[in-house]
Amino acid sequence: MDGTLLKRESQITLKTAKALREVLSNGLKVVIASGKTRPAAISVLRKVGLTGTDEVVFESSYGVFLQGLLVYGRSGQKIFRRSLRPDVCRQAFHYSLEHRVPVVAFCEDRCLTLFDHSLIDSLDSVYSEPKAEVMTSVEHILAAAEVQKLIFLDTAESVRQYLEAYWSEATGDHANVVQSASSMLEITPPGTSKGDGVKMLLEHLDVSAREVMAIGDGENDIEMLELAGLGVALSNGSEKTKAVVNVIGASNDEDGVADAIYGYAF
Repeated sequence: MDGTLLKRESQITLKTAKALREVLSNGLKVVIASGKTRPAAISVLRKVGLTGTDEVVFESSYGVFLQGLLVYGRSGQKIFRRSLRPDVCRQAFHYSLEHRVPVVAFCEDRCLTLFDHSLIDSLDSVYSEPKAEVMTSVEHILAAAEVQKLIFLDTAESVRQYLEAYWSEATGDHANVVQSASSMLEITPPGTSKGDGVKMLLEHLDVSAREVMAIGDGENDIEMLELAGLGVALSNGSEKTKAVVNVIGASNDEDGVADAIYGYAF
């Protein structure tokens, strides 16, 4: 959603909302595949009237969330969940407390953290994620829920020059570590991707990947774009992403999703 369906300000335009509504009215399906939680997707799309049983997403809809770590099938049934190892989470939480670098644990529909911070607030105010619940201790947060992914938040310079290298070495082959945004370092279980989640959902729905158009921008979209019958990368996407697709469309700030829908979906 971020960088694809949503503009730079994390908002969906009326033109894109209209295009999605026309897709639905023509009997086609729109499925969210995102690094976001499902509540965040609902929050964003509710603003343009695209939530509900006949719309793009609602509390019992199917979709792929948290970078493919959480997949919902028919009637909102959970068909897949993958979580981080507890020892990786414990190490991250202790590091956060010791160095006062905020970290947020994404646990299905909840966000958990260990202390308040303005950067954590931005996940809710800017990205529409659930407001982070402050837990009283590391053991409390570990006991509260299984953690699908972690996000450290710091300055862009710190993430790029220090945090990414530190956590890549600290987690070894027990996690994937990537700078998912300028001020965010994302830690996820190894060997999973958004594309894996989409493939699993398509098998669950008995839909061929050849019937799918996928639209994305980031390197975490590559497997999904390669899987789809038609892969569309927006022009604001990474060069690696644009190298694997069938079509390069307009940017997210230029309603690239709407243009792709009108150009290829009907």
